[in-house]
Amino acid sequence: MIKKIFLLFLFSSFSVVLFAQQTKEELQRKQQDLLKEIRELNATLKNIRSNKKRSLANYNLVRRKIAAREELIQNINKDLHILDNNIYKNTLEINRLRRELDTLKREYARSLVFAYKNRSNYDYLNFIFSASTFNDAVKRITYLKSYRQYREQQVANIEKTEDLITDKIATLNNSKNEKSIALQDQNNQLKDLEVDKKEQNEEVNKLKSQENEFAKEIRKRESDRRQMQTAISTIIRRELAEARKKAEAVAKQKRAAEDERKKRLAEQQRQERLARQQAANNPNNTAANKPDIVDEPVTTGGTTTKPKTNRVYSDLESTDEGRALSINFEANRGRLPWPVDAGLPTIHFGKYTIPGTKIIGRSEGLYIAVPVGAAVKAVADGQVSAIFDLGGEQAVTVIHGKYFTTYSHLSSVNVGKGQDVRPGTVIGRAAANDDGEGEVLFMVINEHSVFLNPEQWLRRK
Repeated sequence: MIKKIFLLFLFSSFSVVLFAQQTKEELQRKQQDLLKEIRELNATLKNIRSNKKRSLANYNLVRRKIAAREELIQNINKDLHILDNNIYKNTLEINRLRRELDTLKREYARSLVFAYKNRSNYDYLNFIFSASTFNDAVKRITYLKSYRQYREQQVANIEKTEDLITDKIATLNNSKNEKSIALQDQNNQLKDLEVDKKEQNEEVNKLKSQENEFAKEIRKRESDRRQMQTAISTIIRRELAEARKKAEAVAKQKRAAEDERKKRLAEQQRQERLARQQAANNPNNTAANKPDIVDEPVTTGGTTTKPKTNRVYSDLESTDEGRALSINFEANRGRLPWPVDAGLPTIHFGKYTIPGTKIIGRSEGLYIAVPVGAAVKAVADGQVSAIFDLGGEQAVTVIHGKYFTTYSHLSSVNVGKGQDVRPGTVIGRAAANDDGEGEVLFMVINEHSVFLNPEQWLRRK
């Protein structure tokens, strides 16, 4: 039982060390990403605070900064855990090497004492010449050489072990220094977290004092949301209707081609029967003795077939291009580029509340704070389906097979209806919201007019 527990302990220790080796660099990269995000959040908040009116964006940015700070602290804690494991492991290794060094030194001391006691050349010669045979003398000479090499190896082992101890001590000191720095960083982040929480409380109090203004803003957003839903649903219905017409036209062409093929085949068979009858009525016709030749069925070219798969295809995927766009869009789920180069989410997808109030809002997409006039870009290959106006601002919908993306709150549009776009194609420029700050609304919709969470499709920043 004790043996099993010991083996389990060794396995657990090995697993911890292996885990540490695999995640040390990942944790450091993650910490750098979080620090970069916090810097961007602070810069955005600094720009927004030039506006005296406090908006929901302020609160959401502060809340996101707190979440990023807490995640950063968790990563530092994991880093500290790895450092503690390294320190413990190196301490054990140093103690083991020191015990090994003591053993080597004791053995070397004994060999020195033996050599001292037998230091006379006469003793060595006497040891050799006292051999009974020549072969025995050779063996004694070989033994003395081996013994000398053994002593030299002892010295080499001692020096090597001392070097290993020196290296391990340096590694241990380095881990301790890293731990000290990490602890200091952790303390600084904890202090900053307290400041962020106080800042959040201030934002909440200001939001409470502006409940009526926010109620009006939420009502306006809700009205815009319904108009947006109606406009996008209309666009999708139109695209579906056009796709069905194209699919029906293709099917009609296929049916006509099939009917023509059957008609030709029937005429061919009739001609063959007539020929056989004529041959039967004419005994001298040697063609009657030949085997019948049946022509291969005639197939029409130019038709496209859907690849064999369990996938249920939409009318929007009735063409090779539509299928390719859909499959490409799905294949890049979670890896699509952001529609803006630099921006931070202010309102996320789904329901949200105004802290300290009973007001509840809903977003069908992702609101992103950006500088006014910032370029808004397509996230995937597609074609511009519609450009429409909403409350004095413009919006663009791009079709990607059976998926749609919409880019709203644009001050200007750089594309035209029917234009093919690629990832990075500039769709338009970001407009200012009611608070005077740049803002973009990005949405992802499927063929059933169901709005999807954009953050599940975009790559993690």
